[in-house]
Amino acid sequence: MLKKVLLIDDEAPARNLLREYLGAHEDLIIVGEAHNGVDALRLIAEHEPDIIFLDVQMPGLTGLEVLTRLEVLPLVVFSTAYDRYALEAFELHAVDYLLKPYTQERFGQAVARLRERMSSAQPGVAKLTQHLHDQAAANYPDRIMVSRGNKYVALPIKDILCIRADGDYSSILTAERTFLTQYGLGETERRLNPDLFLRIHRSTIINRQAIREIYREGHGFDVILTNGEIVRASRSYADTIKELLF
Repeated sequence: MLKKVLLIDDEAPARNLLREYLGAHEDLIIVGEAHNGVDALRLIAEHEPDIIFLDVQMPGLTGLEVLTRLEVLPLVVFSTAYDRYALEAFELHAVDYLLKPYTQERFGQAVARLRERMSSAQPGVAKLTQHLHDQAAANYPDRIMVSRGNKYVALPIKDILCIRADGDYSSILTAERTFLTQYGLGETERRLNPDLFLRIHRSTIINRQAIREIYREGHGFDVILTNGEIVRASRSYADTIKELLF
């Protein structure tokens, strides 16, 4: 039975080698190649591959970050030059971990493990998906320390309604008050869980759970937060808002 394969690696020579080695396995059909995490997500959604060969360190999103954004996870073989991720990969029940540079014989061993996993139909894929989501959430704080006068107080993440750029800093809006952070909007966004916070404008981030209503306005959207605040989603971020709509 033919199996669809997706190659995800930011280095062309690495993808070329995978393509060459896969040529010896006629039932494994390459349906696409991605050189960064964003393209990987798009191609996975488009082709629904059975198997992905996945690099760890890539532009935009790492291999692990790609996996955390998938609802249905294919069989995964990591292919990377970094040995420090090997233990973590096997703890996450990845099928195999290819350390660059690897031989065709070593690649054949990975394929054999893939075939064994496919024939046994073990539920490791679902466990890996859940573990990755749990791990990603655990890496982000559930509260942050913000300044109030001459002291810092703990602010629960769930209380944040939106975050706005404020010069070189960011303003965090809650239902009761506004706090000024020491970070710009980009750095603030990086420190918060992307499953909870959504960039809808180059100067605005909102908490998904704080959305009460959304109105279409021309090519953009107006987002009404739970406190009645109106936040404009710019045209360039319209697709982001559309992903929230059913």
